[in-house]
Amino acid sequence: MIRYGVLSTAQVVPRFVAGVKESQDGIVTAIASRGIEKARKMAQELAIPTAFGSYEELCQSEEVDIVYVAVYNKGHYDAAKLALLNNKHVLLEKPFTMTLKQAEELFAIAKERQLFLMEAQKALFLPITNQIQKVIQEGKIGAVRWLDSVTAYPNIDHISWFRDLSAGGGVFRGAGTYPLEYMQHLLNASPGEAKGTLTFPEGQSDAQAQITLNFPNGVIGTIFLTVDLDLTKRMIIYGDKGKIIVPDFWKTDTAEIQYKDGQTETLRAVQNSEFVFEVDHVNDCLKQKRTESPIVTKELTLKTVAITESIYKNYQK
Repeated sequence: MIRYGVLSTAQVVPRFVAGVKESQDGIVTAIASRGIEKARKMAQELAIPTAFGSYEELCQSEEVDIVYVAVYNKGHYDAAKLALLNNKHVLLEKPFTMTLKQAEELFAIAKERQLFLMEAQKALFLPITNQIQKVIQEGKIGAVRWLDSVTAYPNIDHISWFRDLSAGGGVFRGAGTYPLEYMQHLLNASPGEAKGTLTFPEGQSDAQAQITLNFPNGVIGTIFLTVDLDLTKRMIIYGDKGKIIVPDFWKTDTAEIQYKDGQTETLRAVQNSEFVFEVDHVNDCLKQKRTESPIVTKELTLKTVAITESIYKNYQK
């Protein structure tokens, strides 16, 4: 069994642990928080054998093969580096790092030590995503011309640091990675140009973002993110023969094709945990002694970090 250690007791952790438990070869052996009581409480709730009151202890544990990092955004780099320097493989939640330099350093450490390092990007492994990609590749909706994503989180303040830009808060950094990488994955291409407009309430992180991506062959990608509005979350892939509507694309098990002639087709997939497919992929990579994922590649992650950093730089005083 591949033994996972979890850094953080964040909201995402119970769902991730459920995915590991559903996987064929994974088991969660330890969880750590900056405070031992938090770690013990979640360990008890999720039936995790060991709780640690420091990240260092977990990363040094001989009962852990790979560390899942789900700490607050700015802490991703330090936590992942700590795990790598203790010779642990790493699955690092998005956004990968705050800067391209940090991301490149983590991949360099992983390569030097022959360790697996991957950005957690569950949406790319969903069975429905594979079906959507196949529909596009088979030309069912014709040539793709436009991908449009809308993501809204109107009740975001349960994340205490979200409004703090210096902590890695902000709607684009927090949620932009999903559509940025999903679009690149579906098209199997990177954008040649990316432009963005962010809005910042006084003294806070960005609350709305509009990103435009220029892909090869004249394909446009547009991404809108907001915490100010309660909008339907979806991505639409427009082709010259039809379109694919994907609700909640980062976790969905369904999508709809609407053809120009008025016919429709529903795509469905079977899933319990939306995390299990990502976990199974990580487990397979570790069994094959890979240091990088062939799906969430180093290049995909670095391109996304670079886009994100460049857009935020436009707003630095």
